[in-house]
Amino acid sequence: VQLQASGGGSVQAGDSLRLSCAASGRTFTNWIMGWFRQAPGKDREFVASITWNLGTTRYADSMKGRFTISRDKANVMVYLDMNGLNPEDTAVYYCASRSSAATTYSYWGKGTLVTVSS
Repeated sequence: VQLQASGGGSVQAGDSLRLSCAASGRTFTNWIMGWFRQAPGKDREFVASITWNLGTTRYADSMKGRFTISRDKANVMVYLDMNGLNPEDTAVYYCASRSSAATTYSYWGKGTLVTVSS
Protein backbone atom coordinates (compact mmCIF):
# COMPACT_ATOMS: atom_id res chain seq x y z
CA VAL A 1 0.00 0.00 0.00
CA GLN A 2 1.25 3.43 -0.92
CA LEU A 3 -0.21 6.65 0.39
CA GLN A 4 0.89 10.00 -0.94
CA ALA A 5 -0.33 13.13 0.80
CA SER A 6 -0.19 16.51 -0.84
CA GLY A 7 -1.71 19.95 -0.67
CA GLY A 8 0.03 21.43 2.32
CA GLY A 9 1.34 24.95 2.35
CA SER A 10 1.51 28.25 4.15
CA VAL A 11 -1.77 30.08 4.72
CA GLN A 12 -3.18 32.86 6.85
CA ALA A 13 -5.48 32.38 9.81
CA GLY A 14 -9.04 31.98 8.61
CA ASP A 15 -8.03 30.50 5.27
CA SER A 16 -9.07 27.14 3.88
CA LEU A 17 -6.96 24.35 2.47
CA ARG A 18 -7.61 20.96 0.88
CA LEU A 19 -5.25 18.07 1.49
CA SER A 20 -5.24 15.10 -0.87
CA CYS A 21 -4.10 11.54 -0.37
CA ALA A 22 -3.51 9.28 -3.35
CA ALA A 23 -3.87 5.64 -2.33
CA SER A 24 -2.68 2.63 -4.28
CA GLY A 25 -1.44 -0.92 -3.94
CA ARG A 26 -4.64 -2.77 -3.10
CA THR A 27 -8.38 -2.48 -3.14
CA PHE A 28 -9.62 -0.66 -0.09
CA THR A 29 -12.91 -2.43 0.35
CA ASN A 30 -13.53 -2.83 4.09
CA TRP A 31 -10.70 -0.46 4.90
CA ILE A 32 -10.62 2.79 6.81
CA MET A 33 -8.70 5.85 5.69
CA GLY A 34 -7.57 8.42 8.19
CA TRP A 35 -5.83 11.72 8.62
CA PHE A 36 -3.51 12.43 11.51
CA ARG A 37 -1.34 15.39 12.35
CA GLN A 38 1.72 16.14 14.40
CA ALA A 39 2.43 19.66 15.55
CA PRO A 40 5.95 20.76 16.50
CA GLY A 41 6.89 19.33 19.87
CA LYS A 42 3.65 17.42 20.24
CA ASP A 43 2.47 13.85 19.81
CA ARG A 44 0.71 12.75 16.68
CA GLU A 45 -3.05 13.08 16.99
CA PHE A 46 -6.07 11.75 15.18
CA VAL A 47 -7.88 14.19 12.91
CA ALA A 48 -10.55 12.29 10.99
CA SER A 49 -11.36 8.97 9.38
CA ILE A 50 -13.69 7.60 6.76
CA THR A 51 -14.80 4.08 5.89
CA TRP A 52 -14.11 3.22 2.29
CA ASN A 53 -17.34 1.33 1.67
CA LEU A 54 -20.03 3.53 3.19
CA GLY A 55 -18.18 6.77 3.71
CA THR A 56 -18.93 6.85 7.41
CA THR A 57 -16.88 9.61 9.00
CA ARG A 58 -15.42 10.30 12.42
CA TYR A 59 -13.68 13.41 13.68
CA ALA A 60 -11.62 14.56 16.59
CA ASP A 61 -13.76 16.90 18.67
CA SER A 62 -11.59 19.92 17.98
CA MET A 63 -11.96 19.46 14.21
CA LYS A 64 -15.71 18.92 14.05
CA GLY A 65 -17.41 21.58 12.00
CA ARG A 66 -14.17 22.88 10.52
CA PHE A 67 -12.68 19.84 8.79
CA THR A 68 -14.37 17.49 6.33
CA ILE A 69 -12.97 14.16 5.20
CA SER A 70 -14.17 12.57 1.97
CA ARG A 71 -13.12 9.92 -0.49
CA ASP A 72 -13.31 9.44 -4.23
CA LYS A 73 -13.68 5.75 -4.91
CA ALA A 74 -13.18 6.01 -8.66
CA ASN A 75 -9.86 7.83 -8.34
CA VAL A 76 -8.83 6.19 -5.06
CA MET A 77 -8.32 9.50 -3.34
CA VAL A 78 -9.00 10.75 0.16
CA TYR A 79 -9.40 14.43 0.93
CA LEU A 80 -9.33 16.62 3.98
CA ASP A 81 -11.00 19.99 3.57
CA MET A 82 -9.94 22.37 6.29
CA ASN A 83 -11.75 25.62 6.95
CA GLY A 84 -11.20 28.38 9.47
CA LEU A 85 -7.58 27.45 9.95
CA ASN A 86 -5.77 28.89 12.93
CA PRO A 87 -2.13 28.79 14.01
CA GLU A 88 -2.87 25.81 16.29
CA ASP A 89 -3.57 23.79 13.14
CA THR A 90 0.06 24.13 12.09
CA ALA A 91 1.36 20.58 11.77
CA VAL A 92 2.54 17.87 9.46
CA TYR A 93 -0.55 16.04 8.25
CA TYR A 94 -0.39 12.33 7.48
CA CYS A 95 -2.66 10.04 5.53
CA ALA A 96 -3.02 6.51 6.92
CA SER A 97 -5.04 3.38 6.30
CA ARG A 98 -6.04 0.20 8.09
CA SER A 99 -8.29 -2.76 7.65
CA SER A 100 -11.61 -2.32 9.39
CA ALA A 101 -10.71 -5.45 11.38
CA ALA A 102 -7.51 -3.89 12.68
CA THR A 103 -7.18 -1.64 15.70
CA THR A 104 -4.14 0.28 14.53
CA TYR A 105 -3.26 1.92 11.24
CA SER A 106 -1.01 -0.24 9.15
CA TYR A 107 0.11 2.07 6.42
CA TRP A 108 1.28 5.64 6.56
CA GLY A 109 2.21 8.13 3.92
CA LYS A 110 4.80 10.82 4.15
CA GLY A 111 3.30 13.92 5.63
CA THR A 112 2.49 17.26 4.14
CA LEU A 113 3.23 20.41 6.11
CA VAL A 114 0.53 22.95 6.85
CA THR A 115 1.65 26.25 8.33
CA VAL A 116 -0.93 28.76 9.50
CA SER A 117 0.21 32.23 10.40
CA SER A 118 -1.76 34.82 12.33
